[in-house]
Amino acid sequence: MTSLLDSPAAVRRAAMDLLAHREHGRVELARKLGRRGAPAELIEAALDRLADEGLLSEARYLEAFVASRARAGYGPLRIREELAQRGLPRQAIEQALRESGLDWAELLSETWRRKFAGCLPGDARERARQGRFLGYRGFPPELVGRLLRGGLSDDC
Repeated sequence: MTSLLDSPAAVRRAAMDLLAHREHGRVELARKLGRRGAPAELIEAALDRLADEGLLSEARYLEAFVASRARAGYGPLRIREELAQRGLPRQAIEQALRESGLDWAELLSETWRRKFAGCLPGDARERARQGRFLGYRGFPPELVGRLLRGGLSDDC
């Protein structure tokens, strides 16, 4: 069986279709095109051309991803890990997180208020439960600890 993505034009069209839905990182886009049966040499050529034309931008992808995940209530540790799993370079990830302009303490407070109605834990068990949730969401333990001791927000 021959692949439908056996020409440069077909690979480019498939890449453009994927980019039309949302930004992609180079590694992620290459992986998706490979799963659709495109040969590696056609993928690389198409991605090089798209990057030269400004249609594929790792910086734009990082910015959009960080903003999207932060809006969903995720912290910098979780976002950093998700981006690393997508094959993005650590240095670019760190730069995107620094340049995001996000106030992680404020985002932590908002996420906590949404989930726990802004009520500080009354006992160690509840403190552990809230801490686990916020840690899973990717907020740094020192920020979570300060919040749960009442250092970042109003009491319930």
